[in-house]
Amino acid sequence: MLKISNTVEIADWELEITQIRAQGAGGQNVNKVSSAVHLRFDVPNSALPPFYKERLMALQDKRISKEGVIVIKAQSFRTLELNKEDALARLKALIQEAVKVQKARRATRPSKSARRKRVDRKTERGKTKALRGKIQV
Repeated sequence: MLKISNTVEIADWELEITQIRAQGAGGQNVNKVSSAVHLRFDVPNSALPPFYKERLMALQDKRISKEGVIVIKAQSFRTLELNKEDALARLKALIQEAVKVQKARRATRPSKSARRKRVDRKTERGKTKALRGKIQV
């Protein structure tokens, strides 16, 4: 079970974890040991609440296919167990980030004194720069 929040969990049967060979350098061992992991999670056919599904499907993420399958590849560690844990942690972080409700922004304006100070600073700076011109003889 992958616990997302206090009320939401993903069952093991919903996650498809396959072993693959890792890419990149690593010597002779990398060519014969399948220590990397592909984690697949089908969002539309999962037992997640509808709110979670909607937010995940709305994400513009390259790890989510058009059909709603999340594919995470983990190969940063040398052992299969650590890569599996890494993939599960990344899936959990992706889901939690997707359902996080953003705080509504309120439009604000600078105060009258702040606007006055800004104009005063600009005029002072302009006077300083005006003194940099050529000297009239």
